[in-house]
Amino acid sequence: VQLQASGGGSVQVGGSLRLSCAASGCTFSDYDMGWFRQAPGKEREFVAAIRWSGYSTYYADSVKGRFTISRDNAKNTVYLQMNSLKPEDTAVYYCAADGSLRWPEIRVNEYDYWGQGTLVTVSS
Repeated sequence: VQLQASGGGSVQVGGSLRLSCAASGCTFSDYDMGWFRQAPGKEREFVAAIRWSGYSTYYADSVKGRFTISRDNAKNTVYLQMNSLKPEDTAVYYCAADGSLRWPEIRVNEYDYWGQGTLVTVSS
């Protein structure tokens, strides 16, 4: 399974970005998908997850109401729409695939496959 994240960049406070993560080498709908982030000097943390069907989502409190996770199983892609960005959102963002189908899964160690990360920088 390979995951390729893209869409990161630099944005000002209050701006928006959309991250994408394309999967290959798997049956995409067999996996719940998650987004995590890691800021400099901090541990990787959960951001959002979406059920294999796309019908359920789950968010960290810090991004609830600002970020939206979605997926297109026909395109083997998961997205993270990020609005009203804040400086504390600055981090490397990773997509990940969870084949256990335990829901919701927010633990880093429970995800099976990871993308390479894409950097998001929010400046004031």
